[in-house]
Amino acid sequence: MKAGKWEKLPGKALSECTLGVIGVGNIGKAVARRARAFGTKVIGNDIIEIDHVFITESGIEMTGLDSLLSASDFVSINCDLNPTSHHLINAQTLGRMKPDAILINTARGPIVDEKALVEALQSGHLAGAALDVFEMEPLQLDSPLLKMDNIMLAPHNANSSPAAWERVHWNTIKNLVEGLGFDAKNMQVGL
Repeated sequence: MKAGKWEKLPGKALSECTLGVIGVGNIGKAVARRARAFGTKVIGNDIIEIDHVFITESGIEMTGLDSLLSASDFVSINCDLNPTSHHLINAQTLGRMKPDAILINTARGPIVDEKALVEALQSGHLAGAALDVFEMEPLQLDSPLLKMDNIMLAPHNANSSPAAWERVHWNTIKNLVEGLGFDAKNMQVGL
């Protein structure tokens, strides 16, 4: 539009798409609920068993990682970074994704092998990506990701709002207090 073009771009409605959620913990569940509200089919994968009540209520279909990758139009990474998830998304797993799929990583940067991601995006094997986290932060100025048109980047602050920061800070304090063996529910906050 800014270039003066009135071009109708082909697309899909979210109700025509499948979202694959890798990591169906609290954040993955929230992502799944939001996607289902738009009529999106949601499939999930996790290394731990997910509560059957959530599966029934949400309509999420739990499946293996290979099936999730090959069936999804969008893949949202929401798992922890641990020895089993480091470079979980690599050349081999990216190769299982649809060429018109989009990868979304708001979890932890090292879950995605950035070199393999760049190659998949440059070769056209992957349509695009949206990243809020990176293998090295801040993202290096010579990163090829900065020069690509088929990627959205954010500086690890996609949920950056004062209310979100306050929740994170209070949750951190609560975890510290509980970790020290105190009952956080019965403590009074004071200055």
